[in-house]
Amino acid sequence: MKFLDEIKRRRTFGIISHPDAGKTTLTEKLLLFGGAIQEAGAVKSNKIKKGATSDFMEIERQRGISVVTSVLAFEYQGTKINILDTPGHKDFAEDTFRTLTAVDSVIVVIDVAKGVEEQTEKLVEVCRMRNIPMIVFINKLDREGKDAFELLDEIEQKLNLTVTPLSFPIGMGYDFKGIYNIWEQNVNLFTGDPRKDIEETVEISDLASKELDDLIGNKAAATLRDELELVHGVYPDFDKEAYLAGNLQPVFFGSALNNFGVRELLDCFISIAPPPRPKDSDIRKVEPAEDNFTGFVFKIHANMDPKHRDRLAFIKIVSGKFERNTPYLHVRHNKKLKFSSPNAFFAERKEIVDVSYPGDIVGLHDTGNFKIGDTLTEGEELQYKGIPSFSPEHFRYINNADPMKSKQLEKGVDQLMDEGVAQLFTLELNGRKVIGTVGALQFEVIQYRLEHEYGAKCTYENLNVHKACWVEPNDTKSEEFKDFKRVKAKFLAHDKRGQLVFLADSAFSLQMAQQKYPNVKFHFVSEFK
Repeated sequence: MKFLDEIKRRRTFGIISHPDAGKTTLTEKLLLFGGAIQEAGAVKSNKIKKGATSDFMEIERQRGISVVTSVLAFEYQGTKINILDTPGHKDFAEDTFRTLTAVDSVIVVIDVAKGVEEQTEKLVEVCRMRNIPMIVFINKLDREGKDAFELLDEIEQKLNLTVTPLSFPIGMGYDFKGIYNIWEQNVNLFTGDPRKDIEETVEISDLASKELDDLIGNKAAATLRDELELVHGVYPDFDKEAYLAGNLQPVFFGSALNNFGVRELLDCFISIAPPPRPKDSDIRKVEPAEDNFTGFVFKIHANMDPKHRDRLAFIKIVSGKFERNTPYLHVRHNKKLKFSSPNAFFAERKEIVDVSYPGDIVGLHDTGNFKIGDTLTEGEELQYKGIPSFSPEHFRYINNADPMKSKQLEKGVDQLMDEGVAQLFTLELNGRKVIGTVGALQFEVIQYRLEHEYGAKCTYENLNVHKACWVEPNDTKSEEFKDFKRVKAKFLAHDKRGQLVFLADSAFSLQMAQQKYPNVKFHFVSEFK
């Protein structure tokens, strides 16, 4: 197959939602259609101890939440699909924001009963900032929930989107009869039996036909006709260009748990979603079809296999072909590296690949060379932009609980920080280590992983910090900056890269510092260069 055809047949997307809206379940059902798994592990059911395929860290199985972003690839109707399943839990939002730099489009999952929730708002905002094309999937229709029009209004208002339904529910909850697929003009009846629901769709191109009444009953048919008339009157027709530009969002209805409405979503997705898109670097825009390989690290995961202390760097390929055993330039270190066993993924299962194309995600075994945001190229010195670290909101001193294991602790903390789980600050005054996280649950994850993966125990001590800001002085030799350093000495630290950070103990002291030292800039995102 030609290089250009390989690019055209790839779709790389992320699934985002508030926790519990059914994101992991949807991911599994998509894999089911791709034939990648034979049966889906019931994510929440305790009867089946299988656990979802995409949640492979022990702490996720205990909590029933996804903590790390997993990468899952499968083939469907000649299209190669790469899904990045992201953590919905707000404490892991930073991981999700970074993952969004590696996707070409997004599916937003919304719970029919709860509607638009806070985490969804934040994530959709990030997608809107980057004009990422979005498809909305309204899930759990077999349960009682909000009226379809009410939900569509809420999505438009709260998420600031322009929606167009491409399928529409017939009833809801107990009265749920099925879905009318506007995109393909057919009816899919809901039986409640997940095995049957996949196949049977009845084509109905003429809504006035009596066939519709026979299928779902006169009352439901009359309601559906009225509702669809309203849909055509109120919402714009689907326009692929507007969707690709991030200005129009198609909406599908279904129930992922019952495997219902998922095929319709997938079929429409592969025909409208964008193939790999160009990406901005610090010197130019890079097109996927260029001959030379480029890619960037958007995630690092240590100990995917607890038996071997391995670290995998996840690389999104932006342009050219990535080939096994070929030396590539690590731009930040300015040295060539080659990889003998690049991996493609399916949750715990990894396969070694010889060639990967733009849009693919490759896992490279890493001995500590990579950091998040690093760029690999065939020799060109360019750096990809837009992979930030956010200012943490929770801070604790980290102490070693077992003096015999200080080496393990140091190594563990070092690797977990490279993964981007949290940020490490070293105080200038006494060299004490402080961990800063976006969410409180991360402290638990760090403690758990240090003990189970590195055999090191740590304890925490509270530290009263309001916000961490990266400090950028106008002139390091100025009296003003020297005064700032003297007065704020006990609040200054360095991050892992050696950048100076000001740990403000209150909103007031940050405000005062900003007023008193006008030539010192304070940043809330690390990527300010």
